[in-house]
Amino acid sequence: MLAKLLQPVLSLALPPRCAGCGAIADNDHRFCAACWGSLRFLGPPWCAACHMPFSHEPEPGTRCGPCLAAAPRHGSVDAAVAYGAVARTVALRLKYAGRAAFAETAARLMVRHLAADTDLLIPVPLHRWRLWSRGYNQAGLIAGALGRLSGVPIDVHGLVRRRATPVLRVQSGAGRRRTVRGAFEVPHTLRIRVAGKRIVLVDDVYTSGATTDACIAALHAGGAARVAVLCWARVIADGDD
Repeated sequence: MLAKLLQPVLSLALPPRCAGCGAIADNDHRFCAACWGSLRFLGPPWCAACHMPFSHEPEPGTRCGPCLAAAPRHGSVDAAVAYGAVARTVALRLKYAGRAAFAETAARLMVRHLAADTDLLIPVPLHRWRLWSRGYNQAGLIAGALGRLSGVPIDVHGLVRRRATPVLRVQSGAGRRRTVRGAFEVPHTLRIRVAGKRIVLVDDVYTSGATTDACIAALHAGGAARVAVLCWARVIADGDD
């Protein structure tokens, strides 16, 4: 009751801010008109396998070149938006600046991509040393917000990072895959949690797919029936669509 009475005062003292630029917004977890207009929301038409956007409407079942060359391990890769200036700001503030509320900001735009038959949400895990130094796992915060919005259960222990890995952003695609190969596992005592489940693997940004592919391999080894990927933002290189 007290919180409701104080809400108008708090709104004046601490008005909602745009998640992209910090300008005053009309509500929490919203963007100003300029930042909203600069976001590129992802959806069809896209590759039937990896959901990479197409610039034209293809025939049903059409796959992109990479998916034709090698069948992907994932069920699909979905993201709320393409990686750009505003999406990057949200991701970095969540990841490094402790802006935990941005996890719900991202999740509100991601939840439309969550398949109705999803059994379990699992965040991409951090190694315990990095979790200790940062204090939280941004993918775990997003998964938690998605769980609250959708009612889908979350398991933050079903997948673990068994060894620390160096920063991937300075490595080539092949180097990233070598670095994370075998870095994740489903603990034997917890395999019952993932066995036979349709899982959505949650992360903040999808870049090369090296990390999520390593996670997917571990989840399939643990008995998962299907693993799809859902992220806040997806890096799309010029010409990819």
